[in-house]
Amino acid sequence: MATMKIPMTVPSPRVDADQLFKAFKGRGCDTSVIINILAHRNATQRALIEQEYETKFSDDLRKRLHSELHGHLKKAVLLWMPEAVERDASILKRSLRGAVTDHKAVAEIICTRSGSQLRQIKQVYNNTFGVKLEEDIESEASGNHKRVLLAYLNTTRYEGPEIDNASVENDARTLKSAVARKHKSDDQTLIQIFTDRSRTHLVAVRSTYRSMFGKELGKAIRDETRGNFEHVLLTILQCAENSCFYFAKALRKSMKGLGTDDTALIRVIVTRAEVDMQFIISEYRKRYKKTLHNAVHSDTTGHYRTFLLSLLGPNV
Repeated sequence: MATMKIPMTVPSPRVDADQLFKAFKGRGCDTSVIINILAHRNATQRALIEQEYETKFSDDLRKRLHSELHGHLKKAVLLWMPEAVERDASILKRSLRGAVTDHKAVAEIICTRSGSQLRQIKQVYNNTFGVKLEEDIESEASGNHKRVLLAYLNTTRYEGPEIDNASVENDARTLKSAVARKHKSDDQTLIQIFTDRSRTHLVAVRSTYRSMFGKELGKAIRDETRGNFEHVLLTILQCAENSCFYFAKALRKSMKGLGTDDTALIRVIVTRAEVDMQFIISEYRKRYKKTLHNAVHSDTTGHYRTFLLSLLGPNV
C-alpha cells in the first residue's frame, strides 16, 4: 500500500500550477510550497499539473525544478515527477550508462518488476533513448551476470499462485547438483531456473531445498557464486520470498555505517511510495526495531528530509 498522503480535497491542476509558478518567482524559490504540493499528489495528478504548467506558462516544469532546486532534494523531486515506467527506464539508463555502472540498481529494477512492467519498461527505454535496454546491458554487464539479466528481461514467466510439487522437487535436486559441482555448465542451470520459474515456484523450491538437504538455498548460492552474479541471483530469490523485506534491507544498507547512500535511499523511497511502502515500513520496524521514519530523520536534513518523510507518510 502507498504511504504518501493526498489531501481530502485536492486543488485543481491549474491552482497547483499557479502556486508552483509563484513559488519560483523572485530570488530563490519557496521550497516548502513545492514540497507541500508535489509530495502530496499521485502520478496522475502530477502529470496533469505538468500539462497545466506548460500550457499556462509555456515552460517545462521539470526543467524549472531542475534549475531552482539543489542537491539531494533536486534528485529526489525530479525522480518523483515521472510515472513509474518512465522513472524505471531513466534509473536503468543512468545506472547502466552513468559515470559508474550501478549493477545493484539495475538488478533491483529488473528483478523486482513483473513481466508486464518489464515489457513496458523496454518499450519506453527504446522510445526515449533510441537504443534497446538489452543492448546497454550487453555493453555494460558481463558473464553470467549479463546472462541472468537478459534472460530475466526476455523470459515470459507464469505469475500465478499454482505450483507443481514434482517440478519443485526436481528443481531442488537440480540446484543441489548445480551448486555442488562448480562446473561452468552448471551456471546455465542456475540461470534457467532462477529466470524461468515463477516467484511462487521459487519460494517452494527454497523450502523444499531446506527440507531435503538441511541447508538454505541462499547460503548455497553465496558459497558457490561471486560478485554481481551472486547478487542478482539472491535478489531474485529474496524478492520471490518477501520483496518488502528486500526493500527494507536495501534502505537499511543505504543508511548504515558512516555516510548515507543517498542515491539508493532516494531510489527506494521514491519508487515504492505509491506501491507498497506501508508494508516496507512494517518490515523495517519488525526487522530492525526502529521506525524507518526515525532512521531517515537521523540521516537527512532540511527540505530533503521533509520531502522524503512526506513520501513516507505519518510516523505511526
